[in-house]
Amino acid sequence: MTRTLADVDVPDLTGKLAVITGANSGLGFGLTTRYARAGAEVILAIRNRAKGEDAIARIRREVPEARLSIRDLNLSSLASVAALGETLNAEGRPIDFLLNNAGIMMPPKRDTTEDGFELQFGGNHLGHFALTAHLLPLLRAADAPRVLSLSSILARAGRLDWADLQSERSYSPSRSYGLSKLATLMFSRELEKRSLAGGWSIRSTAAHPGATVTNLQVTGPTHGGNGSPLLQRLNTASHRIGRLWQQIPQGILPALYASTSADTAGGTYWGPGGFSELTGAPKLAAIPKRALSDAASARLWDVSERLTGVAFPA
Repeated sequence: MTRTLADVDVPDLTGKLAVITGANSGLGFGLTTRYARAGAEVILAIRNRAKGEDAIARIRREVPEARLSIRDLNLSSLASVAALGETLNAEGRPIDFLLNNAGIMMPPKRDTTEDGFELQFGGNHLGHFALTAHLLPLLRAADAPRVLSLSSILARAGRLDWADLQSERSYSPSRSYGLSKLATLMFSRELEKRSLAGGWSIRSTAAHPGATVTNLQVTGPTHGGNGSPLLQRLNTASHRIGRLWQQIPQGILPALYASTSADTAGGTYWGPGGFSELTGAPKLAAIPKRALSDAASARLWDVSERLTGVAFPA
């Protein structure tokens, strides 16, 4: 039986500006393509310009009229994050969409960012937290700005150990990844609360891609030249089980719907609607209980401001 693939209708985004992190590959590439197809101008905020140019060339083969440009961004460096903020603020163009998409997944050995943070917590959460703060004036200048934060189904297993957020005492690839993605989800929900309280007019949503085949399953576990070849072979073999995994065109749908649909309320969390939220059309996702704590979310926000040295409006 042929499997019917889901899709979502994206509104006309002509005249809108989107900033997408990690836009040259994986989910970011898929989202950039769909935004460009809908008429948006997209800034690819990425680390590798050569890969970015290749991504732009591939998108323009499908969308010849696509308006795309590259800006340098290394989320593992707060200086790089601040530099991008300074560049875009100097350009002065309101940002309609910020998609906090880029990430790293489960390096086998603990590594750190340029600023000394554990790599997953620092890049996946703190880098995007700081970037959103730097771009807040441009977001607030837009008519109906949206911020989308990409979490993970593994946020369910995430736990904030306040005494060891940096995994210095004990490092587990999966535990640290889950922590970073739980933090991402909590940030998204807290951003919505503070936007409402402060009159920022920003709609903040979050999404996860379920079980989607991306380069993260290779680049993370082989980070630093480490990782188990056997684990990689088993991982690749499992990708052939179509009912458990989906490809990028389907994996981006929760994020695409959450960030563009007029029907998605701020503070909501979206994922695939199939079995255990692994695959399928977008639907409201189950929010882990640990992400529902207002006190913990406020505490994480305060800790993130202290660690990054950035401050949102009071």
